[in-house]
Amino acid sequence: MKENFFENVYEAVKLIPEGKVTTYGEIAKFLSCPNLARQVGWALHKNPYPGIVPCHRVVFRDGSLSPAFAFGGDDVQKRLLKSEGVTFKEDKVDMEKHFFRLT
Repeated sequence: MKENFFENVYEAVKLIPEGKVTTYGEIAKFLSCPNLARQVGWALHKNPYPGIVPCHRVVFRDGSLSPAFAFGGDDVQKRLLKSEGVTFKEDKVDMEKHFFRLT
């Protein structure tokens, strides 16, 4: 892995396939930093690779979306996920169907 935490976050997010989501905490665990879920969120907020790093595929553990999605507002994240086939139960991602565990 790279030495820079943010770059490691971006590489991990690139592993999430289309139609799947993972959580900030899952990425932190994958990077052997289980207590750094908030820093994962900060890294994604600062994502310098829009369109390359699919940060819209990262959600809260209950399937809710970020209220301040960095690339155009809260509806943009939902629209991007729906365009990939992600389904929702009310306003939350159906985590049983779409959760992707990084290994």
